Amino acid sequence: MHQGGGARYPYPKEVWSPAGGWWTRPSNWKTNTAIAFAGILVTAYGVFTISADKEKRLVQPIRPIPSMRWAKEYKEQKDAA
Repeated sequence: MHQGGGARYPYPKEVWSPAGGWWTRPSNWKTNTAIAFAGILVTAYGVFTISADKEKRLVQPIRPIPSMRWAKEYKEQKDAA
C-alpha cells in the first residue's frame, strides 16, 4: 500500500514563499523551534507579571483562590500581618 500525495514533481525555482516553498525541511528546524518557544515563554512571563502587578479585586474572595499567591494586593496584606 502506497500512501501520500504522490511523487515530488518539478516546480519552478524562482517562486518565493515566506513558508519556504515546496517540501521544505530546513536543517536548523530544531534551533528555530527552540528560539520561537523561548520567545513565547518570555512573552507569557511578561504578560503574567504585568497582570499580577495590576490585579485588584473589588469583592474579596470568601475562600483562597490561586491568584492570591502572586497578586501584590494579597502579598502586602500578608506582610502587614
